[in-house]
Amino acid sequence: MNPDSKNRRILLIDDNLSIHEDFKKILAASADDQSLDSLQSDLFGGPGAAPALDSFTVESAFQGQEGLERVRAALAAGQPYAMAFVDVRMPPGWDGIETIARIWQECPDLQVVVCTAYSDYSWDEMLAKLGHSDRLVVLKKPFDNIEVLQLAHTLTMKWQLQQQARGRLDDLERMVRERTAELEATNLRLQEESRRAVELSSLALAASRAKSDFLKGVGSHY
Repeated sequence: MNPDSKNRRILLIDDNLSIHEDFKKILAASADDQSLDSLQSDLFGGPGAAPALDSFTVESAFQGQEGLERVRAALAAGQPYAMAFVDVRMPPGWDGIETIARIWQECPDLQVVVCTAYSDYSWDEMLAKLGHSDRLVVLKKPFDNIEVLQLAHTLTMKWQLQQQARGRLDDLERMVRERTAELEATNLRLQEESRRAVELSSLALAASRAKSDFLKGVGSHY
């Protein structure tokens, strides 16, 4: 995916079907949907202040294993998710924390919102299991629609900015490698020219000595 292109792809991992329906109503609404207009007005302080917001592509997984497979498939297709909302309790399979840990092993840039109504894990316990806090947010249930919309816009934009920064860094590293290769080639050429100059100088000096010796030899006969 082009790092400069918008990525509005969101994965929702939750075992509750109604949660999927609620998220899609909030995030996958069309541009002329009145509910989206209402959310925009609430979010930005009135109809006149609300910029046009793009809708999101929301895909569903109902267990952690299924979520991981969707992440793998998206990566293989070159269409990664920018973020995921992940429920904590999803019996009988992996819980949300284990799901996130496994997903981050294959997609470390994914921005994640942990959704929970309980104190299954403290923040410190989450960090101990996951090891990162820079791409992790906790959303307590019952959630507010505005919170979901804010998180979706903020974290997908964060993902995009990270990809852009990485792309710029990759470009810079490529330029450095190319420039280094050019300098190394120039240095090798200069070394070869220097070596050749030394050889020519030695040959010229030897020729000069030979000529001098010859002239001395000729002069000694007269």
